[in-house]
Amino acid sequence: MEHGDLLIVGVGNPDRGDDGAGPAVIRHLKTRLQREGAAEGVGLVENWGEATALVAALEGWRTAVLVDAAQSGAEPGTYRCFEASEGALPSGLAEVSSHGFGVAQAVELARALGTLPGRCVVYAIEGESFEAGAALSPAVARAAETVGGEIVETFIAGRPQPRDRQRHA
Repeated sequence: MEHGDLLIVGVGNPDRGDDGAGPAVIRHLKTRLQREGAAEGVGLVENWGEATALVAALEGWRTAVLVDAAQSGAEPGTYRCFEASEGALPSGLAEVSSHGFGVAQAVELARALGTLPGRCVVYAIEGESFEAGAALSPAVARAAETVGGEIVETFIAGRPQPRDRQRHA
């Protein structure tokens, strides 16, 4: 099943503080892409961390970008980018997702099922607070906007491709 060129998935629960980093990126992108008229061929999805739905969502896309909150002990707002299509995600990424069965496991399951897009990039934004009812922390809100801008420049505007790295917004 072929859906299109680019799927961007924001993983997380927007009602749990910084766990809403992924959905915040999707909201930012929806606004920006509509304003710029650049949404054609781009799928924008929010996923609350349900792994089977994430695996199913990946099928049929040429490129997927996944954005999730992380808890690794890094400074809040720090984000890392991984080229998941080039091989397994770093072993520690499974532990830093804010979800029990997280993005790393979903990517590996999609790889095993042969449904992982030809290019799959994962952004992990370091969170600070994951309490129910909390808003995004200022550092994570800034990082979500920065990551959204980087996704537009890299995947939609055709800028140079990201490689595994860590940055701070």
